[in-house]
Amino acid sequence: MKGAIAVAVATAALASGAATPAKLVARASSSAASSATGTSSGSVPTVTVKGNAFFAGEDRFYIRGVDYQPGGSSGASDPISNVAGCTRDIVEFKKLGINTVRVYTVDNTANHDECMSALAAAGIYLALDVNTPKYSINRGDPGPSYNADYLQSIFATIDAFAHYDNTLLFFSGNEVINDDNTTNCAPYVKAVGRDMKQYIGSRGYRSIPVGYSAADVESNRFDMAQYMNCGTDDQRSDFFAFNDYSWCNPSSYTQSGWDTKVAMYGNYSIPLFLSEYGCIKGQRTFDEVAALYGTDMTPVYSGGLVYEYSEEGNDYGIVKISGTTVSEEAAFTALAQQLSKNVPSGDGGYKSTGTPSTCPAQSDTWEVTAFTGEELPAIPSGAVSFMKDGAGTGPGLAGSGSQNAGGASTSTATPGSGSVTAVASGGAAASASASGAAQALIAGEMGVAPFVCGAVVLISTLFGASLL
Repeated sequence: MKGAIAVAVATAALASGAATPAKLVARASSSAASSATGTSSGSVPTVTVKGNAFFAGEDRFYIRGVDYQPGGSSGASDPISNVAGCTRDIVEFKKLGINTVRVYTVDNTANHDECMSALAAAGIYLALDVNTPKYSINRGDPGPSYNADYLQSIFATIDAFAHYDNTLLFFSGNEVINDDNTTNCAPYVKAVGRDMKQYIGSRGYRSIPVGYSAADVESNRFDMAQYMNCGTDDQRSDFFAFNDYSWCNPSSYTQSGWDTKVAMYGNYSIPLFLSEYGCIKGQRTFDEVAALYGTDMTPVYSGGLVYEYSEEGNDYGIVKISGTTVSEEAAFTALAQQLSKNVPSGDGGYKSTGTPSTCPAQSDTWEVTAFTGEELPAIPSGAVSFMKDGAGTGPGLAGSGSQNAGGASTSTATPGSGSVTAVASGGAAASASASGAAQALIAGEMGVAPFVCGAVVLISTLFGASLL
């Protein structure tokens, strides 16, 4: 999330990693696949990855949504367990014509059935960040914060949402690496996504895509994208997203530099989308929507999420909320009009096949030294049992926190050791071979690696990057 609701919780840099993008298989849906570019009044088909795109059934799925966290970062509340608020806001979501909301914080002990059902009835999917203020990777000292307590919390969040057909994807972290000096934390970011992907498969859930939301730091943004898509299948992301505020009206496809980014990612082999966009410099007419869903970009991009739904004192909100009342800003009307006029059709020229990226080499702007190439930290020993036995009850938003809980990883995992060996198509309990998947993660030769990240933590917001 962007700036003005800053909280001095620099240690709560929401982090985590990428995951495996092998072919994803959806479980059966209770209804036929409907158009993924609009909304539906019935149940929704699960979304899968094919090549560099998302698909809902046989239809290309373009993310057309907003970032949704009423109350902002300082409240750290769960909008998906707030039935009254969710019901109130779905009315507005329908007016916008969106199909996705991104939520940054949820309570993994709360009940989410009513809101998730209402969202599904409106044809709306959830893109969910699994971290919370107290359970996240510390970008200033990531090694100790990558521990069993942390993984237990994010696995419990997966348990809470994996059975909903309209759970679109999981973000394992947001803008953890926000400058060149924090790139040395990338292996921890990536390891968390690997662990999430293995947990999803080992527990027998459908293959819900797992990926990362990156800061648009020009000096290392492409390196980060390559890093999340390099290595063995168990290490690679299912998708990559980044927050992009470079189109500030008046602008254009070329003036904003979006054409350069499209060319840069032209051969990227997994889905790519904007996890935040919507610059507030100049009038917010959202002219970029036409480009984002136009034929120049759909072969490479799968849409995006506008930051943000509710006004939280930073001028990014497109509505103002006061109790049960919602007041639509001019930006709301502009966005609704642009989305209604710009609906992509067909498969958008997506690429059905592709090859993994090459891991970036160490440089002045990619200072990854503790682990190199395909090396990643091994899962903390205390978390291995979760693959077989499950995570159990999560700590919720009132837990004591994980960053200094102890029990961190002490070894280097062999590439490929995080492969899922038991994947079921339903959402039931794990199969008998799930224990083999858990053991696979720590199998193979282990080597001790230095777990020190000498980055300086910058005071940041809970979810986002610095102010523009």
